[in-house]
Amino acid sequence: MTQILGYNIYNKSKRELIDFAVQRNDKINIVSGNPEVLYNGLQDKALYDFFNSKNTIIIPDGVGVVHTARLLKEPVKEKIAGIEVMEGIIEYCAANEKGIFLLGAEQAVVENCMLNLMDKYPTLKICGIHNGFFDLDNCENLIEQINKTKPFAIFVAMGSPRQDKFIMKYMDILDVNIFMGVGGSFDIFGGKLKRAPKWMIKTNLEWLYRVIKEPVRIKRLASIPKFMFLAVKDSKKNK
Repeated sequence: MTQILGYNIYNKSKRELIDFAVQRNDKINIVSGNPEVLYNGLQDKALYDFFNSKNTIIIPDGVGVVHTARLLKEPVKEKIAGIEVMEGIIEYCAANEKGIFLLGAEQAVVENCMLNLMDKYPTLKICGIHNGFFDLDNCENLIEQINKTKPFAIFVAMGSPRQDKFIMKYMDILDVNIFMGVGGSFDIFGGKLKRAPKWMIKTNLEWLYRVIKEPVRIKRLASIPKFMFLAVKDSKKNK
């Protein structure tokens, strides 16, 4: 593992991660560790502790985390995009008669996400869907629905920190193996947005493409220098 600000960042390949997650007998929470998500954890002790719990794996999703690891001379093996991990788990589920639950986004988006996934993976069992607009503290019917359908994996697309707080609150009582917060992935699988061209992904410019397509993301970029500054400062303090 690579250490950044007390976080244990996964330091193996994407393929190794997916294989580990689907073969694990215990529950697992996969966190797409970009600077915004991890910075949110620094502002919330309960969330920080949850991200560092034994059943959580933080993947280096975001060039900010990859560059920070390199600056600290603890480079990760590769950048791992959360959406690619999600798709790898879905492929496994489709091939092994395992079900998934899609939770989050607007109703039309999650419905289109479901339809497109069913079209791409005809053998995929989608146990249920639900939009992301509900009270986290009063959702007993939703929890009951998820447990009744017993999905192998649940993907939560409500943005950070909301999706992380949902998983933190209900992971212990949900009968699910794999939990993963997936941010805006339903928008891409649902056809609302397109992912960056392959050349931009390979050259670590996917963030730029997303900002161009969604200018509102510019504000969120502020977490990158904040996170990197804190990481370097913490590293020097501990030397």
